[in-house]
Amino acid sequence: MNLIPLLVAIPLGLAFMMPLLGRLSRVLPDLLGNVATLALGALCCAMINSPVMVYKVGGWEPVNGVPIGIYLVVDGLAVLMLLIVNVIGFAVSLYSIEYMRKYTDKARFYTLFLLMMAGMNGVVISGDMFNLYVFLEVAAIASYALVAFGTEAEELEAAFKYQVMGTAASAFILVGIAVFYSLTGTLNMADAGKILQEQGRSQGALFAGALFLMGFGLKAAIMPFHAWLPDAHPSAPAPISAMLSGVLIKAIGIYALCRILFNVMGLSLTASYVLMAMGALSMIAGVFLAIGQWDMKRLFAYHSISQMGYVVMALGIGTPLSILGGLFHLMNHATFKSLLFLNSGAVVYSTGNRDLQKMGGLNQRMPVTGASSLVASMSIAGIPPFNGFWSKLIIILAAVQAGYYGLAAVAVLVSIMTLASFLKVQRYAFFGELRPMWKKAREAPVFMCVSMVFLAVLCVGMGLLLVPGAKEGLLDRAADAVSSGKDYTNHVLGR
Repeated sequence: MNLIPLLVAIPLGLAFMMPLLGRLSRVLPDLLGNVATLALGALCCAMINSPVMVYKVGGWEPVNGVPIGIYLVVDGLAVLMLLIVNVIGFAVSLYSIEYMRKYTDKARFYTLFLLMMAGMNGVVISGDMFNLYVFLEVAAIASYALVAFGTEAEELEAAFKYQVMGTAASAFILVGIAVFYSLTGTLNMADAGKILQEQGRSQGALFAGALFLMGFGLKAAIMPFHAWLPDAHPSAPAPISAMLSGVLIKAIGIYALCRILFNVMGLSLTASYVLMAMGALSMIAGVFLAIGQWDMKRLFAYHSISQMGYVVMALGIGTPLSILGGLFHLMNHATFKSLLFLNSGAVVYSTGNRDLQKMGGLNQRMPVTGASSLVASMSIAGIPPFNGFWSKLIIILAAVQAGYYGLAAVAVLVSIMTLASFLKVQRYAFFGELRPMWKKAREAPVFMCVSMVFLAVLCVGMGLLLVPGAKEGLLDRAADAVSSGKDYTNHVLGR
């Protein structure tokens, strides 16, 4: 339990030390950044199968049953999200050793990267709303700077647009917290959940819920709050695109929304219908916008919107099976979408091009990138035995079981359209005849390849998480933390 603060302290401490250490040696930022993310990943793996842990910062105990001070909470849902953040974070930091050499200052990159990691970990373990907001802003502000890290016109424009939309989202969330505090008189999420159980659902609580839906919906880029994502994700350096699409929109968007709607407020029937509608809209619009794109990274960005629709729709259905499928797809999407953006970065690194119409035959010059891209493409399209197939299958079965046959049909249709879109990527980028201009192209450097192979292996092997034994230790515990709803209050407050 005393290790919980290290999830924030390690990246935060190193982030402040990195500019100084970067002056001592050019190797130190890479070494320390990767050691930090590896340590965080190992720490999260050690938390699997652990009971609900509550760390009271400063040792402040409740007074007359009312919690005071800051609570850090790790339950099944938090463990799942921490694994996503820190395992993908390690793969991306390993990839960055070679990729970020073409940028000016690696020490500053790792400073911002670790600040973003600290913010995301803080959001996941926060037990009160205000600290969740503070950590959310730490992660968001670091991500604004990382999108603009190359300082080209396209990157600066995308970062500005992202910042404006992100600031609007933060304003919605902050106002929602203020309304919530006026209703409950507490910022502790477990205590607020207890008070809402006693008071019942009021108009003020519904208004706060709407504000949270808009704010976290913007952070997660759910339709119709998606406008910033197609510009921000393609413009950022490839490692940051992987973190934004694979991790950030989940940690400060989907996870936070899920925690508040299920564990604090309780999912109402109205909220359930809204989530299902937004999820279905995101799935359909995202895939149709993606299929017409020729910019590789922009195509991947639109698919992030579409795939997050699966997760939101599954959470809206609200049955134990759908929640399990939604959380599993959240985990799977982090893996294959991060891999796809790293693949695109390898292609840009070797060719300087991301226009699919100008590519062709790159498998001959970049076999590791091509093979791992094929694995990721089949995963996101839901082709067995890759990980995306299993989570999509669970979501479709859950929709049928709950009687939402239309949503099940939409999920199948979108998966077919996704397959068509990624067959286009494979056909135009990696298969076919090698163009003369790419005959001197080379495979990505070794650390970039190792990172891509690591994620490709995860895409192949993550279906094993459904095997009895593994399933109970991770996915079932996360799904139970969500579907048990306001039992979160009893776990945290010990009642």
